[in-house]
Amino acid sequence: MIRTCAITKDFEVVYDVPLPFLKKPSVSWYWVDFHEPTDEEAKLLADFFHFHPLAIEDCLEFIQRPKLDFYDQYLFMVVHSINQETLEAEEVDLFIGQNFLVSFHKQSVWGINQVWERLQTEEHFQAGPFHVMYHVLDKLVDDYFPPMYRMEDMLNDLDENTNDHTIQEILEKVFDIRGDLSKLRRTIVPMRDLLYRIINSDRLQRMKEQHIYFHDIYDHLLKLVEMIEANRDITSDIRDSYLSLNSNRMNTIMMTLTVITTIFMPLTFIAGVYGMNFDNMPELHWKYGYFAVLGIMALIAVAMFFLFKKKGWFRFHKGNR
Repeated sequence: MIRTCAITKDFEVVYDVPLPFLKKPSVSWYWVDFHEPTDEEAKLLADFFHFHPLAIEDCLEFIQRPKLDFYDQYLFMVVHSINQETLEAEEVDLFIGQNFLVSFHKQSVWGINQVWERLQTEEHFQAGPFHVMYHVLDKLVDDYFPPMYRMEDMLNDLDENTNDHTIQEILEKVFDIRGDLSKLRRTIVPMRDLLYRIINSDRLQRMKEQHIYFHDIYDHLLKLVEMIEANRDITSDIRDSYLSLNSNRMNTIMMTLTVITTIFMPLTFIAGVYGMNFDNMPELHWKYGYFAVLGIMALIAVAMFFLFKKKGWFRFHKGNR
């Protein structure tokens, strides 16, 4: 679908006009939005607008990194929106000229739809294509915050463990969040670099008046990058803490089994020796032999118990209950 919007020299906003209407002298500037275009509609990038083949190729091929290219009569910009469910990056291509803005995206983008609707009702949106481009970028970046806040809330819940999750469940959720943070990082960091280039490029003299606005977007991206790094550190701390706790519990269990096994090893040996079926074994027919062996076994068990207690093994157990 192709949406068209023309702003006349009388500051009238006209929607859904035919493409030839955009070339009329009465049109001050226009915005054409390729919203989930068909293959036939995509051909208009070359046939009607005559954009450079390399820029068109970037629109139609696999997803590109955020970037900015300079052409004679226009700028070509690749930016990314975020799918709120999968957190995958979705490409949005922008052609910006002195009197036009052409946007191209294969998915529905909430930020572009918001700016499109507000263009008719709010006069400051009608200032020109570069100002509208700023609002589009601002909306795209604003969409990065909700998933970030959701992950922060999830991390707070995991840190406090209010839902009594097991260690395995917590670790699985932590690794899922780290994966989502990595997805956002692959989108936000290149966008930050793109905004840095925009506000520091000497070739964008026509955008000098909007630099303060682009600085604001750049500050938001800096904040997002800091939030990502901080949350990655938190996930590392939670992961390391629970891994250490899990390892400590395993050591406690192994020590308990070791104590039990060690105490019963000599008792098992004695029981094994006296369980052999020989007629000529010493003390085999001794009247008090059974009670003597039980006494020796009890004495060994008690002695080993106090030996382990003296070495502090039972204090270790007590500290980890």
